[in-house]
Amino acid sequence: MPSLTTGREKPGRYWKIDLETLEMPAAGMSKVHVKGPSGSRVVTLDVARADHADLLARAYGATGAKDTKFGALTFAGDFIGAFVYVPADVAIDEPITIVYSADGAAYPHTVVLAEHGARATIVERFEGTDGATFCAVAEIVAGDGADITFVSVQNLPDAARLIATRDARPGNGARVAWAVADLGAALSVGSADARIEHEGAHVDIAALFFPNGAQHVDLMTTVDHAAGHATSETVVKSAAIGSGQARYLGNIKIAKDAQGSNASLRDDALLLSKSAHIDSVPALEIAANDVKAFHGATVGAIDAEQIFYMESRGIERHAAERMIALGFFEPAIARFPGESLREELREGLRRKIG
Repeated sequence: MPSLTTGREKPGRYWKIDLETLEMPAAGMSKVHVKGPSGSRVVTLDVARADHADLLARAYGATGAKDTKFGALTFAGDFIGAFVYVPADVAIDEPITIVYSADGAAYPHTVVLAEHGARATIVERFEGTDGATFCAVAEIVAGDGADITFVSVQNLPDAARLIATRDARPGNGARVAWAVADLGAALSVGSADARIEHEGAHVDIAALFFPNGAQHVDLMTTVDHAAGHATSETVVKSAAIGSGQARYLGNIKIAKDAQGSNASLRDDALLLSKSAHIDSVPALEIAANDVKAFHGATVGAIDAEQIFYMESRGIERHAAERMIALGFFEPAIARFPGESLREELREGLRRKIG
């Protein structure tokens, strides 16, 4: 395996885990379940190699996922995975579902190829026992004018681990959206990236996470504007309670020739206990001079004036804090597709708050 780094900072006062030296176990028992509505082709990766090799080759390894430490591990193993193909000008209204389950270590790889004008939503889930460790990759290649939303949801047991590398390549006028919800696992390390190489493309990234107890979450997003006259929008909402620890690194890169780019990043974190901690590190790298770019971040506790206002109207303090915290996540939840999925996320957050 090549000598690659994670791009994360070293451990410090709050972050105790050195991802550069983190060792991953050998693959154990794992399986994948796929469900593709009419009009799509959704198969396991081994079937795709046998029956759709030409299509698979157009998207497999076509992003930068394999150039990262954990992405390279998944490529090296290539044990299980799924291939999603959406033909040209086909709109899939029902979500495509992919479920990975494991009671040991698993290295799942999801590959999505959408032809021009295609539209689909893919929902990826992770299920496992306390001993489960996932090292996952998701890649999207979207043709001109395609519209692909990829949702990743995990509410794994407290002792499980998830490491997920995600990368996308949208075509001319295409839209790609990542929607990531990390609610479980002792350790969740993830990325949601996209490189814009064609004008008119749009990238949406929405993420939410909520470590409690001794959970650690480490999320990084990067939108690389290599071509001009394209747009991106990133919205991240997080909270921590108990001794939950997290950090978020958000990057927007705009190349010298990417004139006319329009990019924004908004990250807000809520601390619900004195021992909780979240680091927020938004960053802009702009080499062009005719662009619109914005980033903003906040980290803090619930506003005392909000609590006072609700208590003055007869709402008990804990209930008031719960309502405010749940409402805090709504801008991110609204970016997830489907009311049933959004309500699932709200219920997961309610359990976190208690």
